[in-house]
Amino acid sequence: MRTAFIETLLELAEQEPRITLVVGDLGFGVVETFADRFPTQFVNAAVAEQNMTGIAAGLALSGRIVFTYSIANFPTTRCLEQIRNDVCYHNANVKVVAVGGGFAYGSLGVTHHATEDLAVMRAMPGMAVLAPGDPVEVRHAVRAAARQPGPCYLRLGRVGEPVVHPDCITFQIGKAIRVREGEDMTLISTGGMLELTLRVASRLSGQGVAARVVSMHTLKPLDVGEVTAAAVETRAIVTIEEHSIIGGLGSAVAEVLAETEDVKVSFKRIGLPSKFQSEIGDQDFLRAASGLSEEGLLNSLRPILDRITQTAACPAGRHAFLHVPTGSRGET
Repeated sequence: MRTAFIETLLELAEQEPRITLVVGDLGFGVVETFADRFPTQFVNAAVAEQNMTGIAAGLALSGRIVFTYSIANFPTTRCLEQIRNDVCYHNANVKVVAVGGGFAYGSLGVTHHATEDLAVMRAMPGMAVLAPGDPVEVRHAVRAAARQPGPCYLRLGRVGEPVVHPDCITFQIGKAIRVREGEDMTLISTGGMLELTLRVASRLSGQGVAARVVSMHTLKPLDVGEVTAAAVETRAIVTIEEHSIIGGLGSAVAEVLAETEDVKVSFKRIGLPSKFQSEIGDQDFLRAASGLSEEGLLNSLRPILDRITQTAACPAGRHAFLHVPTGSRGET
């Protein structure tokens, strides 16, 4: 994902001299090409992320389109006050880029685990929050973030994330992508969980369960229409994220469902428990330890699959999950 990010940013900087990259003295295997080609559009703020964000806000208020870049928590929680007061309060055109969402830097320990970032950034006024699902979505997300004025948070994986989409997709901030159709249940993923979610959907298909898969690449603004469509058209909704169960994708979808009248659908959040991960290992190891492996997800889905099976067998069908008042969308 980070390669897709920097390649796209290079293309944009070639066309738009206002594009500026500010980094916190890291990632030189990634950002060197940008620094060499566009020295007047590049700033190394050193290991001082608060200064990095303040510089970015100043550049943005002077007319630049600024991307800050660092790993894991460093461009977010380390400089949260500057993001809130310098960037968001002034609606500055700053795009905060964090590489290594979730456990991507897992072997470096809790200080490098980005597991609360989506919740924190969702709470910032005026901040758009993007977590693309594969390198193709990343390229589109970078272009969309550059076009959209105001603050934006872009959460990336690290390296090796598989390509899920064909090159040509329709990407719009605030509009989810339906990757797979299905009428039994909807699996909504965000960020780097997309490919794993599709593998789980394929396994479910082998068990006779047709699972819709939605890539929710934008958490704020959330695609409310896609969520309500899933609630009406399928028997269950499950959110899947490599993030704390509190405040991320699951919370955002739950807020929509709680405030949508006349819709009741079986719902489950799958994510990380609200605690620090004490084990050390690579991303796959830590995902599995938290139940975010293929088998772990299938185990988590069993109770909701049992409810779907019971509902399908009863005469009421999916209306056991959905109450539609007379004169609204049909007869109860």
